Formats: sequence, structure tokens, C-alpha cells
Amino acid sequence: MNGEITISGSKNAALPIIAATILAKGKYKISNVPMILDIDHMLSILKDLGAKVAFSNNVCEIDTTNLNSYEPDSKKVRNIRASILLLGPLLARFKKVRIAHPGGCFIGARPVGTHFKALAELGAEILEDNSCYSLRTDALIGKKIILSEISVTATENLLMAAALAEGVTEIRLAATEPHVVDLCNFLVLMGSKIDGIGTHTLIVTGQKSLKPADYTICYDQIEAGTIAIAAAASRGIVTIKGFVARDQDILTNLLLEANVHIEILDETTAIIKRSTSYRALNKIRTDIYPNFPSDLQAPMGVLMTQADGTSTILETMFEGRLNYLNELNKMGADCIIKNSHEATITGPTPLFGTTIESFDLRAGATLLIASFIAEGESVIEKAEIIDRGYEKIDERLNALGANIRRVSEN
Repeated sequence: MNGEITISGSKNAALPIIAATILAKGKYKISNVPMILDIDHMLSILKDLGAKVAFSNNVCEIDTTNLNSYEPDSKKVRNIRASILLLGPLLARFKKVRIAHPGGCFIGARPVGTHFKALAELGAEILEDNSCYSLRTDALIGKKIILSEISVTATENLLMAAALAEGVTEIRLAATEPHVVDLCNFLVLMGSKIDGIGTHTLIVTGQKSLKPADYTICYDQIEAGTIAIAAAASRGIVTIKGFVARDQDILTNLLLEANVHIEILDETTAIIKRSTSYRALNKIRTDIYPNFPSDLQAPMGVLMTQADGTSTILETMFEGRLNYLNELNKMGADCIIKNSHEATITGPTPLFGTTIESFDLRAGATLLIASFIAEGESVIEKAEIIDRGYEKIDERLNALGANIRRVSEN
């Protein structure tokens, strides 16, 4: 891989910000929105609820004036895990919401109890049957809420609900990821009062009403990290525009420890330079931000197949995130899955093209990296899942020297 690439807008910021347009009637213009399947799914759900939607050239125009339903389409909700983000804004606007159990990637259990416990503390009554959740309230009342876990989507749901609640809501153990900060900044533009942005304690002073706002989505932290790791694995020279250095401290440290030549040119630009050899990492441990993200664990695993020595992966977030290692073994890697959370990778080992299968969004991107550093041709089955989170990834990687072809199963 050689050349220059610009990182897309953040999927994980765009999804809650799109959901937040429910909070105030009116027209919104959201820029730098990645043109990916998850965004299409979320916009389709909003359209069914009564919103007017136009999306082209990474600009999304949404008019929620005539939103008239609090019950998202159950089939569409099951297509996208982020549909859980509709709970807070729909409850705040309509005082009730009925939503099917969300779908998404199969990377292990992701309980939603934290969402419901927090919304119940704000004053929501919650019922559940075999397929749906139903929430209603006479009024949302702000209070001090300690989240059961540091959950990104629970923090985001609570932020949106609290924005229109009566009084002050104190959110303790709030998530601090860059995309959570982006949602906070958008809500402030809409008229919210939020103190403590970027910390684990958020103070939200509820407003009687909010107003529409235009906004530009931040760069995608995960895509930037994925591209940096891909460039290193390919031993290329790649300039990455949209690599926000302040959000990538732990990744930068790990890359340097592995002998990757990374240079931070300015606040949003980095360059990966060619390295002749890599060092194994003693422990790649995933955890909540600002620690190493689970979404970058698999790409780093590919890089470690090319590193000298044995690397240990400790996946603390999801029990299904190590399945991709079986696919790397098919390609010639030396990976041992000790249990659902721990694995070792011994390298360097040459990789060889073969038929492999994508189990989830991030694994799919990982197998792309493995395939273009492997000798021969690889076939990635179920690769369409990659389009859920990466905009035109094949075209953009091909521009850097990869050779990726889409082939229909038919």
C-alpha cells in the first residue's frame, strides 16, 4: 500500500446524531456522514417514522417536523444494533416508544439492561415481551444516575433523554469516546446544556425544547486505526488524513512498540513509513476508551502474524471477537485461541490466499488486510458485512495498491 487516504466520517458518531434529530422538530443538515449500510438502515427507519430524508455526497438532510410514530419497523430494527439509540429520543419526544430487539453483528452478548435501568431512573415504565420493548412515561425527571457499566450507547441514550427531561441529570460512569463527545457537541448546538463533556461525569440541564442544528461529523477513529495497521502490515508508505492524534494515543504507543514507523504530522494527519521487521506485543488488551478499542483488536492481530515472537491478545469486551483467528490459521498463521477472551499469535508467518469467511464487520475488514498481504488469491465470503461500517473500502484500498474485486454469489 502506498499513497494518501482521507478517513471517512465516524459511523459511531453519525448514528446517534441522526437519532438525536428526533428531539426537535425541523430541518437538519449533517455533513461528513459515511455512505455505509448502517447509515442507510437508520435513515430508512426514520423515514418510516415520518421524517423526510435526503442523502448524497456524504451530506444528510433530515426533516423531522412531521415525525408521527414512536414504533420503528421491527424488521429494519433487527438489521442494525444502533437502532437501540432510538429509545432515548423517541421516549423524550412522544413519552412512549415500542421497539423490537435490535440486531447487528454476532460478536457476543451485548446486554441492554444498562439502558433500561437508566431510563427507568428517569421515570420510564418498561415492559418486555418475546420480541419487543415498550417504554412509557408521564414525565422524565432528572436525577443522579450511576450507570451499571461504562456503556457508549447507554450514555448516548441517557444524554438524549435527559436533554428534554425536567431538572438536572447527573450521569456518572459516562463513556468518553470521541463519538460520545461528538453527540454532546451536537446536542449543545441544539440548545442543550451539558457540563463535563469528555469526562466520566456529565451534567445535563434539561430544556423545555431544543432547536434543529447543522453539524459536521468527526473523523472515524476506528477506520483511521484500521488503515494505519493495514499500511504497516503491507509495509507501505501511506499518509492518513483524518488520523486524529489525540484520540489514538494507545494505538500509537502500540504501533511504536511493535516497531511500526508512524509519524504524527499534525493534529489530524499521520504517515506510516515502511518497516523491515516488527516486534511481537506482550499484551494487546482491549478495554473502554481511552484504552485499546476492541474494534482494532482484530486488525492488530493480522499485524502480529508478521511480528517476531509471540503476542498475547486479551479481549475483555466481547466473547465472539476472536473467531477471525481461525480464518487466519487457514491462511497459514500460528494462532491459538485459549478461551473466548484470550489468544496467542506467533510470527512471523507467511500468509497464503484461500477461502475465508467474515463473521462480523471488523473481522471482515481484518480479513481484507490479511488477504492483500497474503500470497495468491483469497476469497472472502459474507464480505458484504464490511459495507456496514466502511465506505467504498475496496475502491479506496485499491487506490493504495490493493487488488480487490467484488463478486456476486449469483
